[in-house]
Amino acid sequence: MHLDVKPSNIMFRPDGTAVLVDFGLSRHDQLPDLLEEEFTLPMGTGPYMSPEQVQFIRNDPRSDLFALGVMLYHFVTGARPFGAPNSVRGLRRRLYVDPVPPRALRPDCPPWLQEVILKCLEVRPERRYQSAAQLALDLQNPGQVALTARAERSRQSGALKTFKRWFFALGAEARSDAPLGAVSQLMKSPIILAAVDVDHAAAGLLEQLRETVRRIMVTEPGARLACVSVMKTARLGIDEKLDDAGQSRHVAQLVGLKHWARPISKALALGDGRLTFHVLEAPDPAAAIVEFAARNQVDHIVMGARGASTLRRFLGSVSSQVVAQSECTVTVVRA
Repeated sequence: MHLDVKPSNIMFRPDGTAVLVDFGLSRHDQLPDLLEEEFTLPMGTGPYMSPEQVQFIRNDPRSDLFALGVMLYHFVTGARPFGAPNSVRGLRRRLYVDPVPPRALRPDCPPWLQEVILKCLEVRPERRYQSAAQLALDLQNPGQVALTARAERSRQSGALKTFKRWFFALGAEARSDAPLGAVSQLMKSPIILAAVDVDHAAAGLLEQLRETVRRIMVTEPGARLACVSVMKTARLGIDEKLDDAGQSRHVAQLVGLKHWARPISKALALGDGRLTFHVLEAPDPAAAIVEFAARNQVDHIVMGARGASTLRRFLGSVSSQVVAQSECTVTVVRA
């Protein structure tokens, strides 16, 4: 846990990659936390400290996601959501006072971006994004961000609600269910990719794949599920975007993907943006799946494999290419 994420601690290499610097306040999972033993005041930079840091909790990686939310808010509005407090009393205001919604300051801020920012700034860590990879997935796919009441919020909470929060925050201790560290939190919050060939896979294979994904999601209650289908395009020439009935092939594939996932979503009540859908257009389905998984830091790919054939043995099946090239776990399902 870095615990001091802010603009001045992020630098850029010549190739554009961002680098975190200044680990003076950080906490390591496998090393003694000497700072926690030495200091009796909250440690961090006032505008960017998370509520749990104010309450002397230093073992939650979601604190850094709160700081990223403060940065996003500042970049969008030009202001910091909680000002620049210089006292413990001022720091504790973030336990019970909402920030002004970004769209109240910048009406051109899109609803999906306000949703992302305010989710990062939730007081309780379990209501934020559970890993940086899950936050990045939404930032790279804004059309898939699930909008809640946060997206339409236009003003701060009223005086009565703020007073109630102040009363319950008075002398409150941080929740005792904080994770044991960064590794345990990441293991609780994987991104699962279900690669579904909605156009060509047999019904039995689609059902077996759906049941496998359902079982995995049952055992991973904090997981995000990204359902992916690849619309194969020609390497040369012009692709037909419409089918024989004049309907968009992309939209038809997206509808088929949502239809396939509906039983999973209904059975597990995958709300709060835990389920997304992506139709990729590429000439090489295997490469598209591997590239999507790498870009979105996917932890586990689940995909189906059709029956063997001489041609597939000679050229290599899509599933075998994904297994060979992917850097994460891959489960291949056969009917």
